[in-house]
Amino acid sequence: MSDLAPLLQSFFTDKLDRHLNASVHTKAAYADTFRLLLLYAQDATGVAPSGLTLADLNADLVGGFLQHLETVRGNSAATRNARRAALRSFFTYASYRAPDSIATISQVLAIPAKRTKTTLVSFLTVPEAEALIGAPDTDTWLGRRDRLLLHLGIQTGLRVSELVSLRISDIQIGLRSQLECVGKGRKQRVIPLQKNTTTLLTAWFRELPAAPDTPLFPSHVGTPLTRVAVGKLVARHAATAAGRCPSIAAKNVTPHTLRHTCAMSFLHAGIDTASIALWLGHANIQTTQIYLHADLELKRRTLDRLPTIDEQPPARYQASDALLAFLKNQ
Repeated sequence: MSDLAPLLQSFFTDKLDRHLNASVHTKAAYADTFRLLLLYAQDATGVAPSGLTLADLNADLVGGFLQHLETVRGNSAATRNARRAALRSFFTYASYRAPDSIATISQVLAIPAKRTKTTLVSFLTVPEAEALIGAPDTDTWLGRRDRLLLHLGIQTGLRVSELVSLRISDIQIGLRSQLECVGKGRKQRVIPLQKNTTTLLTAWFRELPAAPDTPLFPSHVGTPLTRVAVGKLVARHAATAAGRCPSIAAKNVTPHTLRHTCAMSFLHAGIDTASIALWLGHANIQTTQIYLHADLELKRRTLDRLPTIDEQPPARYQASDALLAFLKNQ
């Protein structure tokens, strides 16, 4: 057996499982990265994945793999950087356990991240959000489910993974209605609910089994909706809503757009970015700054405070010299 196979296995079992207690999603993303890398290395070297050595994964091969992700698989630079981060984590781990390959490892770790273009976040205006929520046919069970999902996504700003993981037991209806969720980084959050959201939830509960572990948004077979399914239903209802609100057609409406819409509604209401970061579960308040860049109304208000370019600034009063004033009056 080559030195790569046991090292890669111990990386998953020792570092990710025992030391980091990584989530299922993290381990799946890392496993997918190495599966793609080993298949690429097999095509490049002609060696089966089980026969590859750590020396085979040199900087040239890893760099070629990262370029392959963009040119052949059509991945974005951000996806390329995410794959690179997974590889860096493994090679950093290997540097302490394979000192004989430190030269190869150092060259791989020196591969820089690719610069990415920062785009403005896409969000829905109030008329667009109302059109989207009103798009599902509420005469059907699926329509009522979809309407609640869209409404809850915009009101709470939950990530799509947080939405699909909600259970009946996570919702508390009462004097202070709220929901609990475990989000990114395993951070637990409690989010208060508005009265109209509580009304929709109460009506929806009557259509679900009473078991506490029942998914809040089940599929037609009773299992929780997947993130892919939510993406498809959001796109479908966005196409329907475009008939009532044509401006939606110019936007790429995804499940994350609901989260952005929630954040922008808070910003337009005058809520500070620290409170918005707390609501959304951002680990770093700098992440929330993207909404300031996307807020065109804030920029317009700033511009209104400035004089126009061809406008002369008001003359400033200057007091005359006291001695000259005295001589003038003589």
